[in-house]
Amino acid sequence: MAVNKILIVEDDPVQQQRLREILVSTGAEIIVGANGQQGINLAEQEKPDLIFMDIVMPEVDGFSACRQITSGAETKGIPVVIVSSKHEDADRVWAQLQGASAIVAKPYTDQEILDQVKAFS
Repeated sequence: MAVNKILIVEDDPVQQQRLREILVSTGAEIIVGANGQQGINLAEQEKPDLIFMDIVMPEVDGFSACRQITSGAETKGIPVVIVSSKHEDADRVWAQLQGASAIVAKPYTDQEILDQVKAFS
């Protein structure tokens, strides 16, 4: 499966831009949501091939959005990669329990992000 459309769910504009700059090199279409609720809505509307999700966001946090996306009838097949500064063992376990496919720690390298795209291609 090719990754043709990637959704970034991140409330920090600097982090949004950084992820976008890294991911644009993949040739995929990049969509951005600024909070968990937008992430859920965009996942349902756009059916991306891969989602990069922050955890700490206003309104609906990344764990909650991840759970809703990975349990939703139309979105449950979409892999969600959690990108967060919260990456203790407990956070990794919790991310997996919410349906996350992988977790990338902030600060991350370009290669760590691109490796995730490769892993789900």
